[in-house]
Amino acid sequence: MTAPATGRVRRRLTVRGTVQGVGFRPHVHRLAAEHALTGFVGNTADGVLIEVEGPMAEVELFCARLAERPPPLAAVTGIGHEDLPATGTDDAFTIQATAHTTGRTQLPPDTATCADCLRELADPADRRHRHPFVTCTHCGPRFTIATAMPYDRAATTMARFPMCPSCAREYGDPLDRRFHAQPVACPDCGPRLSLVAAEGTGARPARDADALTAARALLAQGRIVAVKGLGGYHLACDATDTRAVTTLRARKERGGKAFAVMCADLATAGRVAHLTEAARAALTGPGRPIVLLRARTTPDGPRLADEIAPGSPHIGVMLPYTPVHTLLFGLPGDPPGPRALVMTSGNRSGEPIVTDDAEALVRLAGLADAWLTHDRAIAAPCDDSLLRVRPDGTAQLLRRSRGYVPRPLTLPVSVRPALAVGGDLKNALCLAEDDQAWFGPHIGDMGDLATLDAARRAEAHLAALTGVTPRLIAADRHPGYHSTAHARRRATEAALPEPVTVQHHHAHIASAMAEHGLDGTTPVIGVAFDGTGYGDDGTVWGGEILLADYTGYRRFAHLVPAPLPGGDAGVANPCRQALARLWAAGLDWAPDLPSVVACTERELAALRAQLDRQVACVPTSSMGRLFDAVSSLTGACHRAGHEAEAALALEALALAARDADGGEYAFGIAHGPRADPAPMLRALLADRRRGVPAPVLAARFHRGVAGAVAELCRRARAETGLTTVALTGGVFANALLEEDSTARLTADGFTVLRHGQVPPNDGGLALGQLMVAAHVPRPDRAR
Repeated sequence: MTAPATGRVRRRLTVRGTVQGVGFRPHVHRLAAEHALTGFVGNTADGVLIEVEGPMAEVELFCARLAERPPPLAAVTGIGHEDLPATGTDDAFTIQATAHTTGRTQLPPDTATCADCLRELADPADRRHRHPFVTCTHCGPRFTIATAMPYDRAATTMARFPMCPSCAREYGDPLDRRFHAQPVACPDCGPRLSLVAAEGTGARPARDADALTAARALLAQGRIVAVKGLGGYHLACDATDTRAVTTLRARKERGGKAFAVMCADLATAGRVAHLTEAARAALTGPGRPIVLLRARTTPDGPRLADEIAPGSPHIGVMLPYTPVHTLLFGLPGDPPGPRALVMTSGNRSGEPIVTDDAEALVRLAGLADAWLTHDRAIAAPCDDSLLRVRPDGTAQLLRRSRGYVPRPLTLPVSVRPALAVGGDLKNALCLAEDDQAWFGPHIGDMGDLATLDAARRAEAHLAALTGVTPRLIAADRHPGYHSTAHARRRATEAALPEPVTVQHHHAHIASAMAEHGLDGTTPVIGVAFDGTGYGDDGTVWGGEILLADYTGYRRFAHLVPAPLPGGDAGVANPCRQALARLWAAGLDWAPDLPSVVACTERELAALRAQLDRQVACVPTSSMGRLFDAVSSLTGACHRAGHEAEAALALEALALAARDADGGEYAFGIAHGPRADPAPMLRALLADRRRGVPAPVLAARFHRGVAGAVAELCRRARAETGLTTVALTGGVFANALLEEDSTARLTADGFTVLRHGQVPPNDGGLALGQLMVAAHVPRPDRAR
């Protein structure tokens, strides 16, 4: 053994976090070369292991730069240091093969095509010119192609594509941007595009560039094309073609639910919607989510079809995030084509997104006129993420999926290995161990076997990537939830204890607490407003003020209940909910009320008898149902074809008058305390009789709800001394309500917790379930 050189030191570093699949090893190699250090770097299942040797000053500089400037997609959560004896045996700094050991590291989310790859895509002199799968260390698929950890090509769906000599050279060159980029490929060795067309389209099967040309032509003709993306298929059509959009809406049986629009570039997005700097940053960030934007009433670019988002002042906009998307819009010199495309999930209503190619030809038959597909398999379905940007520039995720999973959340307390299955709507599961939690992708509504199977596969995939083997399962307390039944079956299969069931609104509040890093030693005032949650008394809750920590809660206040005619089935009829609210408040059904006019005489008679006899009328304190009722009373929406349609229509009305009127309708705050909407309803009906416009009615209602929130929180503070308020539940996806409530509470001296990286709706429920379940006493500790 050679004696170590004088003044040389050796240091071992263990790097944890999102450090695989992000170019971390080549980054370390280049950094070590700059400081003339020897040693090695390698992936392990725990993260990245580095040993460096050289002069003390250079080793110190290396360590400082590693911590301060990691690669763009890396997220370092910790670096451990250990000094070792210098050996003097290394001739250079090398990259070691991955060690297949037990442990855990973190895989980055799928990332939009980077600027360097886009330049190559458009460069006729580059060998990847027009290559639909151009990618490098800084961009491309990760989560949706990984099948196991550690993250190496053999553990991805790229394993079936042997690299050609040119790609292999890039992959093995530490100075190349594609050094150890697992999805690396080129036209000679990578996946290939193909197009399959339905009969009657006039299009023939095509491959590669011809497939793209044919797909672009079909879209320009007003056809609907199923496009295979990173996490599943989209159904695409020209967003400016009213006939095409109407056809897609009818085929998918989508009702009035808005479509997302993919714009060719940021300039096009700015022509169809109002862009703030924060919105631009969200649109162009590596996650490329759908961003809710205010639509321009007089666009100076392509005019989107009115059927994109009927009745809504907002549109969901995203930018291309794969090379295929970029090529669909065309490169310079291509024939002109659509500059904005509808890009909606490739599925039938209520079903999970399609990922399998053969299945796509069957399940999307009758919806699509053609399929633009490729032979790189999708390991995990992953729908597009959705967010809105607040006026203060902060973002609120409404759906956490592609571009965000499996990025972990750091928990304020350490938990044992656990799985939370979420709820039945907007389902997303969550795995956790120690101080880390991982959301799975958006699954959807747990209404059929296909969705339950998707949930099982999502759990298996996430478990394979995180190494978490649950010893505890958490679920919603609702006895009829499909997700809860699934949790019980899962516990039986794994020989685990019966799942811990968590009250719905307690889970919402715990989710907000966990996102903000609260350890639960001090309770919060939790304002949980949503549509449906199973209450402790067997009724439907949803307008709740709970004093809560992770161990429990007390129902401090709530909305005065009213009957929900027909139970869950009645949610589709806001007009009936409105009349039930008036009945509960002792207010007449005037013949000229919009809610009365919307019902037939027979329907009115049956509803009156149902309410008088209390037949199939579950009491509900749901704030979401009150929004539905007021939506009908203002004439905004009487029959809802999809979840939250009535509330969204009411918010759209209120937005039109938010700056034109400062009035509000006061709730009665009764003993209990309880928020009684009867005074608010009387005032609203009186204003309507006086001819006050519907937008003003809607705006005054929104302000009244925010006023009730502030008053109830003040009463809670007076009784308990608590000064932290968590705003949570799907109703707080309403921008007007959240902003007004936050402003009032902040002015009153409260600390307000709002959701950001975790959805306020049921998509964030699983995190709260985990935190509550983690604080249930363990039987082995009880002894």
